[in-house]
Amino acid sequence: MNDVTVPCYQISSGVPMQDAYVAACLRRSCGLINEITMKNIQSLCVPAVKDYKPEKIVLLRKKFNLSQAALAYIFNISPSTVQKWEQGNKKPTGASKKLLDIIERKGLEALL
Repeated sequence: MNDVTVPCYQISSGVPMQDAYVAACLRRSCGLINEITMKNIQSLCVPAVKDYKPEKIVLLRKKFNLSQAALAYIFNISPSTVQKWEQGNKKPTGASKKLLDIIERKGLEALL
């Protein structure tokens, strides 16, 4: 069997998680990382949260038959905030952006 040289990656806050994951996969395939460590690394790999355009927010809300007030209640924000998102006057950030991502990927049931 041929020897394989795996470069040593410097993991810092500036390195995207997918790069760190690829490096870990290389190390795992060479036997340098055990299965438990690899599972721990995989648990840290959370999907990137995309930006939501006003039209997408309206579509998501309507997909689940929610009023602006109902979505606001679920997200613990004001109805006027949802209205501003849908009009394009404001963009969801932080936890609200993540909650939109969760309902898009997993459905409303994931939050209730």
